[in-house]
Amino acid sequence: MRENTKIAFLVILIILGIGGLLFVINLFVPSYAYCDYDYVNAFPNLSFSQPVGIYSPNDGSNRLFVLEKGGSIQIIDNNESATSKHLFLDIRDQVSDDGERGLLGLAFHPNFTNNNFTYIYYTNNTGDSIISRFSLEDENTANESSEYIILRVEQPASNHNGGQIAFGPDGYLYIALGDGGGGGDTYGNAQNRETLLGSILRIDIDSGDPYAIPGDNPFFGNDQGYKEEIYAYGLRNPWRFSFDNETELLWAADVGQNAWEEINIIDNGGNYGWPILEGTHCYESLSCNKSQYDAPIYEYSHSFGQSITGGYVYRGNQLPCLNGKYIYGDFINGKIWALDYTQGTNVQNEIVKDLPYKITSFGEDSNKELLICTIEGNIYKLVRMIK
Repeated sequence: MRENTKIAFLVILIILGIGGLLFVINLFVPSYAYCDYDYVNAFPNLSFSQPVGIYSPNDGSNRLFVLEKGGSIQIIDNNESATSKHLFLDIRDQVSDDGERGLLGLAFHPNFTNNNFTYIYYTNNTGDSIISRFSLEDENTANESSEYIILRVEQPASNHNGGQIAFGPDGYLYIALGDGGGGGDTYGNAQNRETLLGSILRIDIDSGDPYAIPGDNPFFGNDQGYKEEIYAYGLRNPWRFSFDNETELLWAADVGQNAWEEINIIDNGGNYGWPILEGTHCYESLSCNKSQYDAPIYEYSHSFGQSITGGYVYRGNQLPCLNGKYIYGDFINGKIWALDYTQGTNVQNEIVKDLPYKITSFGEDSNKELLICTIEGNIYKLVRMIK
């Protein structure tokens, strides 16, 4: 049962005696519905072109970087009264953004305040997935001529690109790639460790040229032709992953095919079953051997939503009832849920809010407060409802 809690006394009586006069001042403090939430436009004076990500460089600048699917990145102040955008990067002439393609990922080097390296994931004009590094022209502008391509992955179709990149607590760069598209893993990539597709990769961009393979990657040094970059595989289209800021667990949402959406805790060497399994269910088969695959910690059927958008384990201060819960949504129906997961025990899922918009991505500001990108062009945040 939800608990309604008074944040402070409703009425404070302050009695002042001044010159024989008695003043009574009533100070009313709002009463919050402690675990009920609403959404508001986080930046009501701004809109964007198909925003698919919002990121903080965590450099003390209070800036946010908004990723626009067509191939540009805008910088804004993390302030609800912000009225201006600054163009940080514009590579629209290099980006194919039809369908699920586009500029899809952004990450800042862990030592960004010193080396100024920014990394992006985009699909180029031939449809290949590109991971590139850029340096800065000045603190608010990338040097477009500094692009250094770290990884190029050929894509056989236009969909299931994955797109998330992020540095882990270990300092390595993690990259999400879908199964190469089509339907039902048309090209047989997700269980094929001789391709990078259908996997989450893990590379060391501070060693080697253009990168090195961490020695504890599951297929490091193998003699079977498996790609050593692979950290985990058996994924269909991982749309957004994140690391819990406290536990360091890697959470990933994998978009389903016909029936099930799933949330996984990603482990080194994990195989998440696609296309043998969709969620915990045999895909297009009455029976299958499930025991050799890593099961999702949660799934939901297409009667509840049809395209999962991964989020974050909430570690901010403004939404106390959500602390420690994984906040995620659905692109198709705009629902936001909170998943309460304690490793080894039961999982509880609750609806947080319905948005009448298509949720492309969640983001964190420097205070670990959540922001919500929508394809319609605005960015929202959750707030506690006032009774």
